[in-house]
Amino acid sequence: MSKTIFITGASKGFGRLWAEAFLKRGDNVIATSRNADSLKKLSEMYGDRFLAVELEITSRSEVFKVMEMANGHFPGGIDILINNAGFGVIGTVEEYSEKEARDQFDVNFFGTLWTTQAILPIFREKGKGHILQLSSVLGINTVPTCGIYSASKYALEGLSEALQQEVKDFGIHVTLIEPTTYSTEFGSSAQYSVSNPAYDQVKAALAANPAFSEAASGIPAATIEALFAVVDSSHPPLHFFLGNAALGWTQYNYSAKLAEWEEWKDISAKAQGK
Repeated sequence: MSKTIFITGASKGFGRLWAEAFLKRGDNVIATSRNADSLKKLSEMYGDRFLAVELEITSRSEVFKVMEMANGHFPGGIDILINNAGFGVIGTVEEYSEKEARDQFDVNFFGTLWTTQAILPIFREKGKGHILQLSSVLGINTVPTCGIYSASKYALEGLSEALQQEVKDFGIHVTLIEPTTYSTEFGSSAQYSVSNPAYDQVKAALAANPAFSEAASGIPAATIEALFAVVDSSHPPLHFFLGNAALGWTQYNYSAKLAEWEEWKDISAKAQGK
């Protein structure tokens, strides 16, 4: 049975790829972009199974208005929300401007919060629904120069883990999609802070790391089958890695964190005061 998917940030990257994949398999898609002209080709190809919507996701009022309209467009309403819209600000913590930091959170965190809030009454009334949040492996691990991007995704992870506990009894599922590096337009759409030469060595070391080379990047089209498996599951995961490098990296980092907490556990316990 076909589904109706609402997906943000669908003009390029994963959003565009996944929107077209759902259309090809017979689903209905509502795709948003800041410029609906970027979705014109999909409109021409898929006709009345596709709705292109201009949306500025940083505007809470606009998001709620668009969500209400979109839910009434296809019979049965929206079944799946994919919060894909986002971008990256690249720079060290010292380099970020106030605007860069706020813009990063306005899109990656608050934009996702607004669409999530807008869909929840719809899904509660239906008694079912699935919210997929595009997080990142950098939402649970960090690297130099991606601190503010990681912070926005860490915030999304915390929000979504709490959300799943709040809505599970309403028949609503939440999944955090956590990709590793892929050959998408992420790099070309990223913003770069004004560079401070003091960090040149840090940046050079990161650039030389083979784990972050183009050769190590995943193939975007290979994610489609995995995405379908998640959205079609009756018991989808809360956390889902895309790519083969994330699990090992996370296991290594979290074992080190656990070891450090264990090392300091006696002093930590004394801080309880009783």
